[in-house]
Amino acid sequence: MDKLEGQFLVAMPGMEDERFAQSVILLVGHGDEGAMGLVVNQELANLTFADILDELDLGDPDAVIRLPDLIRERSVMRGGPVEKSRGFVLHTSDYHSGNTYKVTEDIGLTATLDVLKAMAFGPAPRESFFALGCCGWSPGQLEQEIAENGWLTVPFTRELLFDIPVEDRYRRALESLHITPASLSSDAGHA
Repeated sequence: MDKLEGQFLVAMPGMEDERFAQSVILLVGHGDEGAMGLVVNQELANLTFADILDELDLGDPDAVIRLPDLIRERSVMRGGPVEKSRGFVLHTSDYHSGNTYKVTEDIGLTATLDVLKAMAFGPAPRESFFALGCCGWSPGQLEQEIAENGWLTVPFTRELLFDIPVEDRYRRALESLHITPASLSSDAGHA
């Protein structure tokens, strides 16, 4: 199987793990060692970006309070069930630190405090996505789940990651393949 890094996974109806029901995951790594991804369509309730800044003491409390509401009230996403207390930021390639991993030509992944400070106080990436936790697969596990009809793959688009409302991402990912949720079957077909 070709490397799937930089593509989206879309959960099929037969997904046995309820944590991934109707999820859309951006694969940020895929290779012989396994795979890693971030769920991009599940917000954490009652948690904002300002809460994270406060918790990590990433700025003077008065400066955090003065941040524009657009930054303060930004959603925190549930990136997955692995390392749930660790933050990951997907961002446009205009931001780069020595700790940024290139996912695609346009998107990087940074998991250090410097990107959170930049998102709050500048210079911020043009677009960014903050998640707590990630998804992980051991070698061959993801390929097996795909073969068993657990996931569809969808080519990366910046719009699906940054522009489409969170609650519409599952439907829109399927639509990009000319599929509707109602037309999906949980049965795998093999020739």
